[in-house]
Formats: sequence, structure tokens, C-alpha cells
Amino acid sequence: MSLPCLDILGVKISVVNLHSARDIINDWIKTFHKTYVCVVPVSTVVACVENKEYLGIINQAGMATPDGMPLVWLGKLSGHKAIGRTYGADLMLAVCDWGQRQGYRHYLYGGDPLMKERLLENLKKEFPAIKIAGDFSPSLRAVGQLEEASVIEGINAANPDILWVGLGSPKQDYWMHQHRNKLNVPVMLGVGAAFDFIAGMKPQAPRWMQRSGLEWFFRLCCEPKRLWKRYLIGNSKFVWYLLRNNLGKRCDKI
Repeated sequence: MSLPCLDILGVKISVVNLHSARDIINDWIKTFHKTYVCVVPVSTVVACVENKEYLGIINQAGMATPDGMPLVWLGKLSGHKAIGRTYGADLMLAVCDWGQRQGYRHYLYGGDPLMKERLLENLKKEFPAIKIAGDFSPSLRAVGQLEEASVIEGINAANPDILWVGLGSPKQDYWMHQHRNKLNVPVMLGVGAAFDFIAGMKPQAPRWMQRSGLEWFFRLCCEPKRLWKRYLIGNSKFVWYLLRNNLGKRCDKI
């Protein structure tokens, strides 16, 4: 099933919001439609502009959610009134809430053992009926590194309905793309820092900052050394690429 998409600099952003994304994922699980979901912030769009292989991976996803208000604003300006921010942590919580009513089995891949322990504790506290089929904390890996066969076999043996991948982008997107055909789970979702947020290892921006497009500033203040390039340089590149793209379109019309 092909979802309606918004083209932003060549990246096919799915026209979804939190509730419609959850419902689509639910349908995929019920019909055993094997696919993967990428959560796409502005930084991923910039990376796709600069790396065509990565662009192909994102565009082959069953869903590429708009994680970032600039993408939502561009969607609404293009006439997609139903589009809404579909943030990794919110999507994970929404699917887990719905999944406990359906009896879905979850597998958690990514994160270190301490974080995973707190993540499991918080998920079970928030969703008492949730079913955790298994979890695995991989060692530090390079982008594009293939998983060991024993780990793939372990995930398949756990027979999950949903596989959550928390490696951060672009690692998680490459991982899902490379292992999609080796895994029997219907849906894989790469949710980045959602593991850390839900585990309480990292603070989340207040809702008003998220809605106003200022979450990047909050996260930059929390982790300046790690995130300054992504936000200060990356956001500037995004604006430049948009301006260049629009200028190119206008020149073509002359």
C-alpha cells in the first residue's frame, strides 16, 4: 500500500499524523505487511540531499513520518491539512498503548543494558498489559554493518509483531533496510532517541517548544557538543537547499 507523500527536496514524507500513522501500522501488523518505518527530522532530509544511497533507503520505507515542525509547516503550505508531527517517542507510546489492547508482541533492539532496563520498567508501568517478546543491546556498530546471524535468529524465534529499532539515524534506517528480508516481523520502526526519552535518560522539550518548532534549541542546550553541527549547520543547510530548490524551479519556468 502506497501512502500519499509530500516531496521535500526529493524525500518522500508520508502525509500522516500520530493517529493515522498508528492506524496504518496496526493494519500492516494485522495483514502481515512486511515493511519498515523511518522517523524523519530535518537532519535526515539534509543527509538524504547529500547521500543518494540514504535517500533511496528512506524513500523505500513503507512510511517516512514528519518528525519536525518545519516539515509539517511545508506540508500544510502544500495543502496537506491533515499532516501532523509524528515524533518517534509519541509514536512509540501510541503504538504501545494500542498494541496492549491487541495483544501485540514487541521486541526492543538498541540501547545499552542500563537504558534498556529503565525503558522496559517504564513501558510496563505505563502499559501494564504490554507484551515484550524480547530485547537486545548491540555493541557499537558502524553505519551499514550487518547483524550476526544468531541475533537475527533470536529475533525471529521471539516471534514479535513489532520490532523497535533505537540506533539513531542513519544507522537504524540502514539496519532496517538491510535486514528487512531476513526478519519475519511484520513492521520495524526506527525511533531514534525515543528509547532514551521514554527511559528517562534524556529530558524532552516542553510541549509548547515542540509545537512551536523550538525543540531543536532545547536539545542543543542539553547536548551542545554532540548536536551543534546537526542543528546549527544542518538547519542552515536545510534552509539553503530549500531556497536553491525553489530558485531552480522558478528559473525553469522562465
